[in-house]
Amino acid sequence: MTAENGMRDLEVPTYSMAERDRRWDLARGFMEREGLDALLVFGEHEDAGPAPFAYDTWFTNGRAGTTIVFPRDGEPVALFPMEMFTKDHLESTRRGDVIWIPPRSIRASRDSRAIGECLSELGLGRARIGVVGLEVHPPWHPEGIVPHRLWNNVLDEFPAVEFTPVGMALLRLIMPLGSEEIAVVRHSASIGDAMVRAMVETAAAGVSESVVYAAGMAAGYARGTIPAAMHFWSGPNPLASGLPQWGYRPQAPRVLQDGDIISAEVFSHFGARHTQHQATITIGEPHEDLRRAAEVARAAYDAGLQALRPGRTFGDVVDAMRKPLIAADGWEFGPCLHALNPMIAVSGFPADASRQMAGAEAYPPEADHRTLSGDIELRPGMSFALEPNYVFGRHLAYIGGTVVIGEDAPIELNPYTAQILRARGGSPAVSR
Repeated sequence: MTAENGMRDLEVPTYSMAERDRRWDLARGFMEREGLDALLVFGEHEDAGPAPFAYDTWFTNGRAGTTIVFPRDGEPVALFPMEMFTKDHLESTRRGDVIWIPPRSIRASRDSRAIGECLSELGLGRARIGVVGLEVHPPWHPEGIVPHRLWNNVLDEFPAVEFTPVGMALLRLIMPLGSEEIAVVRHSASIGDAMVRAMVETAAAGVSESVVYAAGMAAGYARGTIPAAMHFWSGPNPLASGLPQWGYRPQAPRVLQDGDIISAEVFSHFGARHTQHQATITIGEPHEDLRRAAEVARAAYDAGLQALRPGRTFGDVVDAMRKPLIAADGWEFGPCLHALNPMIAVSGFPADASRQMAGAEAYPPEADHRTLSGDIELRPGMSFALEPNYVFGRHLAYIGGTVVIGEDAPIELNPYTAQILRARGGSPAVSR
């Protein structure tokens, strides 16, 4: 079955105006409880890649990269970065798309002058305004995303306004997804699985990394989404995670060999809801150390599934997952768990183990990575990337996918990637 034919049989979920009203009511209730007159929400550029800071889209169901002003006693106003956004909005309206922000609530610029004009127009010159974008936000924004010059201009123009950071409080509020959002996350997860399966079917000795990468991305495009660039490394024992080197450095992609593995983190984005898929794909028989590492990672995965229950905390789940990791005699490569939709909670892991890597002594020492937002209480509808990893020697097993908290038990969306995967094109090989 081709991807096109498969899509004909697959119902694509959409958002209704009821979902818009649910979100806007949450925001209004939040402002009421926090004593806020309005929200000012900054969104990141639409091409930001994995883990974008795009909370403007939560209010708009539209194109990322806008700034939102939402008065407590009115409708949100969207400040567009360029005229092309207006043209796209008009064309979408003409086609009959479900549009949440009407033309009367759109402004043509989002610089400090436009923000000032909007605040004055809405009578917010002496208001208390909650700001999303000033606070620390992992992984890319250790000190927020708001430009220094823009923010200084706003503060100078509105000395009587009390601006207060509310990002973390608001984002915790929106973590439990509504029923329409969960349907979108399920759809995104199915696309992510299809991307990984396409990579498994394509990978073989003699095939270029770029061909395997292209197969995965094409499966996402063919199913009606634009996936973010995936993390992808290959080799007999790669200990790295990030974009392939030929994506940012002028060099040829590797050609896969017998005994290689592909270590990939696949990002599926559909309808501004995200799923992640950790793929460890072997070309030929896996090395014994890789098998052992996968067994430890799987034990952590199962522990996480057992712990992801309403009423527990994020930190409780991290502690449960790390028990089998600590008990083994290898080391952790990276975080084993983090929140999705939004990504505001990340598990900690020790940095000292990674110093076992040959050559690590030449680099600045890392501090241990602490768990962020460990106090978050789990509630139905929250989504997480359950991605345990473990290393024996130089052999890294990174497995897992997306899980949603259910009313009683977790909803495991991607069991396919919670194991080592064998490339279809792989031939028997001597383990390395």
